[in-house]
Amino acid sequence: MRRFGAVRQYRSGRWTASYLDLAGQRRRAPETFETKAEAEVWLSQIEADLTRGHWRDPDAGAVNFKVYAMKWVDERGVMPTTDELYRRLLRLHILPAFESYDLDQIAPPRVREWRAERLAATGSTTVAKSYRLLKAILETAADDELIRRNPCRIRGAGKESAAEREIATVEQVDALAEAVGIRWRLMVYLGAYGPMRPEEQAELRRKDVDLDAMTIRVRKAAPELNTGKRAEGNTKSEAGKRYVVLPDFLHTDLRRHLDWFAEKGPNGLLFVGEKGAPFRRTSFGRKWRKARVKVGVPDGFRFYDLRHTGHTLSTRSGATLKDTMVRAGQSSEKAALIYQHSDRARQKEVASGLDRMVRAARKKPSGQPEEGAGGAQVVRDA
Repeated sequence: MRRFGAVRQYRSGRWTASYLDLAGQRRRAPETFETKAEAEVWLSQIEADLTRGHWRDPDAGAVNFKVYAMKWVDERGVMPTTDELYRRLLRLHILPAFESYDLDQIAPPRVREWRAERLAATGSTTVAKSYRLLKAILETAADDELIRRNPCRIRGAGKESAAEREIATVEQVDALAEAVGIRWRLMVYLGAYGPMRPEEQAELRRKDVDLDAMTIRVRKAAPELNTGKRAEGNTKSEAGKRYVVLPDFLHTDLRRHLDWFAEKGPNGLLFVGEKGAPFRRTSFGRKWRKARVKVGVPDGFRFYDLRHTGHTLSTRSGATLKDTMVRAGQSSEKAALIYQHSDRARQKEVASGLDRMVRAARKKPSGQPEEGAGGAQVVRDA
């Protein structure tokens, strides 16, 4: 007589096996066996899993992937822009392939086939983002003991290999600021020499600006979703909440913008449109694209790449890695950075170095006559 489980033979001659699970429920093998020995081997494997604590309810993975994935996103509590990204990747790239499957039906071969199909249909960066999202969802399912192991096992599939970002010159930044128009030129300069994210600039207010100290306090962010709604809230990370010391050459532009364009009142927005509406990514995007064409910078140069320009120029002016991280509102978990310090005084030094570098780059050769004092030239002479 068997110590664990039971086997019996059908009239057809094939064998079946069954056992009692941890809750006392009778469980039968999902298939029949040709011999009694095969049925007993299967029972021995189940007994070993129970003894080692590796046994998993065979019905646990019978959860629809789409239902689980959407609940997973709902429970993340991420920022609105990240939530929007997750749902877009699911809708366009993941659910069409997996929404009809249960969690335990998604096997490694199916994941590999899906990834190969996506790589043939869209960009590698999007596929990498989609793969990371799929892997994260299924990793949680494994933690929830709904599946035994995560089927996303493709080495390096979640890594992005982005092309080297373009860096604008000082002259190009000036030209772009001139081309977007006087109302928006400060936004270009803050993007490059802040360097501030566009969603951070969208939430800047008069009370955040100290013209005498040449500082701007970044407290919040207001990214614009694809629906057109501004999602006012926290910065990208805690490091995003910071004081930015601006180089002195921006004093004229900053003062003029406060006098001419900022919304009235201490809580007034720093950037508003011609009709007084809050800054919109879509409307500014049209001006940016026209300015980019006029100046002749590459088509792939995004407004966000002004930050990369600012990083590079700050480093060249003598800033340490920690200095540039503080200035740009970036966080890092690398242990080496814990022992580096960048206080307000050091940030003032960085801004001064940046000021000297830009002024030197703008300086015309001696003996060359000055031309009309319009736009960027006014700032050069300030």
